[in-house]
Amino acid sequence: MKSSAKKVELAPYDDLFSTEESRQDAKLEKIREIPLSELHPFKNHPFKVKDDEAMMETADSVRQYGVLVPAIARPDPDGGYELVSGHRRHRASELAEKETMPVIVRNLDDDAATIIMVDSNLQRESLLPSERAFAYRMKLEAVKHQGERSDLTSRQVGEKSQTSIQLVANQAGESQRQVQRYIRLTELIPELLDMVDEKKIALNPAYELSFLKPEEQKQLIDVMEDEQATPSLSQAQRMKKLSQEGKLNEDVMLGIMSEEKKDVDRVVLTSETLQKYFPKSYTPLRMQQTIIKLLEAWQKKRQRDQER
Repeated sequence: MKSSAKKVELAPYDDLFSTEESRQDAKLEKIREIPLSELHPFKNHPFKVKDDEAMMETADSVRQYGVLVPAIARPDPDGGYELVSGHRRHRASELAEKETMPVIVRNLDDDAATIIMVDSNLQRESLLPSERAFAYRMKLEAVKHQGERSDLTSRQVGEKSQTSIQLVANQAGESQRQVQRYIRLTELIPELLDMVDEKKIALNPAYELSFLKPEEQKQLIDVMEDEQATPSLSQAQRMKKLSQEGKLNEDVMLGIMSEEKKDVDRVVLTSETLQKYFPKSYTPLRMQQTIIKLLEAWQKKRQRDQER
């Protein structure tokens, strides 16, 4: 005869003697002091960690006050933890000869970790074009992957009414076109991308050159060394068109690069044109000096706006 008694599930011992407050507290994220040796860099981290003057200042601060803002990491299947944010703080702690640093450990999938890693670094005051380019590309890929998942929250579902590129651009405070142009820079070979970071090649010509095949870009490096010059925007656009037509080779590049820069790449304003914007007492030299100061102020403001 079967027993009519129902199966009774007993609560775990800890739950019987814990309060609701302690159970809620257990769910909260904890800041842990983790040995630096157990913290590994994020895979394909696009942001450079340099031992420059700013890093030395950060190391001095860590030496004196410690790390004030905890890093974020996730468990590494191979042991230890993978840093999601806090790579510069980790390096500063090493330079300050610390053994541990405060870290919040979260269980994050690849896409969520990538988005946090990118967003936490895009707020830095100065970013190289290559850093911004690879960061935007990584975030765009992660956002696209999230859009393919079925376990999205309601907030995420609302965001997915935008295209992935719209979402990345809006969150970065950039136009879609600007984000796409930065991402396109990742098609440059490392030597050319370094020249963009070093401001030897401007962003607009660099964007056009990114459409050249890798072997053509390598040939261009040799031509630039021979001519001791970099392509103007119009020259880069011509090379792009010739490449798409299958007509670009090293001799053609040399012919283009050996040309004198055309006046189309120059802007000439006569003193007569400018005089109506300045007091009559201003000499051409004083007008030039004033314009340079205004342009420098405008450039600094534009850079600050782009870095927000």
